[in-house]
Amino acid sequence: MEKIRVLLADDHTLVREGLRALLKAEPDIAVVGEAETGRQALELARNLQPNVVVMDISMPELNGLEATRQITRETPGVRVLILSSYDNDEYVHQLTEAGAAGYLLKYTAAADLVKAVHEVRRGNAAFSPAISRRLLQHCRDAFLHGSQTHKDGQSLTPREAEVLQLIAEGRPNKQIAGELCISIKTVEKHRQQLMNKLNIHDIAGLTRYAIAKGVIETSPRV
Repeated sequence: MEKIRVLLADDHTLVREGLRALLKAEPDIAVVGEAETGRQALELARNLQPNVVVMDISMPELNGLEATRQITRETPGVRVLILSSYDNDEYVHQLTEAGAAGYLLKYTAAADLVKAVHEVRRGNAAFSPAISRRLLQHCRDAFLHGSQTHKDGQSLTPREAEVLQLIAEGRPNKQIAGELCISIKTVEKHRQQLMNKLNIHDIAGLTRYAIAKGVIETSPRV
């Protein structure tokens, strides 16, 4: 029997340990890797080609949204299942638009997570019941009123999104250039493009924007 290959992506070691123990108890699931940053999750997804990535949203260096977007674009055979503490419609819409196959809340029962891994591996969607009900209601409202289910925000390129997160995390240009393997001049160009596109004209403003959009957190989670 071929096992479902799972990559865990969460910046909390205890969370990853708990997920690993839970999934390894299943005879048809194998945890093939673990990532503590979004960038590491992207690299491991490329190299390991897992069937399913269980992804948190709030990840350092590259947040779960952008990591999901890049993973689903670059490795279309990999399915991303979001496991987050954020019960927020905006996050759900953004993640599903980015290609996530499912969205579960962290208080989900263990059996529900195992079932969701199997479902997304089969090509199906998997959402927590409360999220499913809200998504259905949004679709009904859109059908009845002829409105869009979601209003797109500012469209950033994947590289601009990466630079924005690193700027908001307080990284200097030289460090950003090193982490992204680009020149300092290119970092400065991306920063200026961000400011022009978002109509924000200082680093503090970019940081506030990143916090408001959930790109970074203002305090550690519990």
